[in-house]
Amino acid sequence: MRVERVWVADGVVRVAACTRESTVACPDCGRGSARVHSRYCRTLADIAVGGRPVLIGLSVRRLFCDGPGRGRRTFAEQVEGLTGPSRRRSPLLQHLVEMAGVLLAGRGGARLLQILKVPLSRTSVLFHLMHLPLPAAATPRVLGVDDFALYADVYGTLLVDGETRLPIELWAGRDAEQLAAWLRRHPGVEVVCRDGSLVYRQGISAGAPETVQVSDRFHLWQGLSKRVGDIAAAHRGCLPAAVPEPEAAPSPAEHVGPSGRADTPARRHAKQLFEAVHAVTDTGRSLNATARELGLNRRTVSKYARAATWQECARTTRPRRPTSLDPYLEYLRQRWEEGEHNATVLHQELLAKGYRGHYQRIKMAVAPLRRGLPIDTPRERPPSPREVARWITTTSPRRGLHASEGLRRLFEHCPELDRTHDLVRQFAAMLDARDATLLPAWLDELTTARLPALASLGKAIREDQFAVVQGITTPFNSGVNEGRITDLKLQKRITAGRAGVPLLRHRVILMALLRRHYP
Repeated sequence: MRVERVWVADGVVRVAACTRESTVACPDCGRGSARVHSRYCRTLADIAVGGRPVLIGLSVRRLFCDGPGRGRRTFAEQVEGLTGPSRRRSPLLQHLVEMAGVLLAGRGGARLLQILKVPLSRTSVLFHLMHLPLPAAATPRVLGVDDFALYADVYGTLLVDGETRLPIELWAGRDAEQLAAWLRRHPGVEVVCRDGSLVYRQGISAGAPETVQVSDRFHLWQGLSKRVGDIAAAHRGCLPAAVPEPEAAPSPAEHVGPSGRADTPARRHAKQLFEAVHAVTDTGRSLNATARELGLNRRTVSKYARAATWQECARTTRPRRPTSLDPYLEYLRQRWEEGEHNATVLHQELLAKGYRGHYQRIKMAVAPLRRGLPIDTPRERPPSPREVARWITTTSPRRGLHASEGLRRLFEHCPELDRTHDLVRQFAAMLDARDATLLPAWLDELTTARLPALASLGKAIREDQFAVVQGITTPFNSGVNEGRITDLKLQKRITAGRAGVPLLRHRVILMALLRRHYP
């Protein structure tokens, strides 16, 4: 190719060029030809130079084909690295457009290309993206299967190669027949990593019954943690025992119940409702009939009927939230006893000590002292069921002193939570040692522990015991699947959740390949 002229017109760098006289091979028969039929000019866009778009006006020849078959009479010559059949962009610019679509999808890719002086609409970017060929799906030895939420209650399935860590296929739905059909079309899978889903278990058994199924240990631990949270929620009335008792004795005018909490009208009302609801429901009456008889809302009746004790339904008064003034309360009390009762002076003294709060908070803090009452010191809140579940599922060396002391007090008060903690630690020991020898005995303990949440978990594990044993003892897991699902969710957010399955499939698979080549 010979460049004849370069100039700038209307903010665009224009290049005039033409091809050299030479023999060109026919794309069909491969035979060289130099007989010129005609010439024509084609315009190609290239990457911008100095912030200005570039247009190349290239004069090319149309040649006669002298081959024996003469499948075509004429053909146009191509310049290697610059032109292609029916292309109006250089390969470098075309690659830039395609990568913008892979990385940022339609609207984001169009905005980036606009900055790079390549004006394209979002639909054009998506058009070029969807015309990129996907790599051929090779049959993996280790396959990962997991589901993801497309939108609302609609789910999809993602398949990942467990060895190369690359996504293979993506489709809408998570039924067993689709997975079984894919496995039949791709024989040779040896190991399949999945969660505890019954649907995927049935699909793998139907499509590749000889494949070793592995129930992922992360999902096993996640399921156990959820059951621990359910047990903690069922024993919500025991959770205040994790908080140390305050040193100050209760007011004489305030009656204290056997549980150590003030017997307030709200608690008495909850106890009366609990007894009334259970008096009717224990006879076998339905919730609707109980609500009509007692004149209560059905949701109220349902809440009290599900509760094991009336304390679970009693409204608890939340203690005061800790504030930035709490570290200085002892100093305030000391200065008040020394005779300094001016809130402005006290505020200035605390500012010198590092307090950054407002004067009004000082004024409100010393208000009880003016009435002869003690300063309202913050009381520790009882832990939530989720927090207690996190304490129980965390190994002892990684717990803080506060959590350890709270668990000790809680276990002394609630033997059910103590038993739950022992069972959790036994399962954790099996995961750490990758030894499932004690799994049958542990499942028997779940059945006899009289904890319904753990009993249901034990039943589910028994139905999938071989895969659970593989998940505990083998190094295979669904960590790669979870990473790809996280990446897929990111791609969904980039497209504002409006991307369909074909677009998601293209972007997720091509994005993974792009990261492999450009880490």
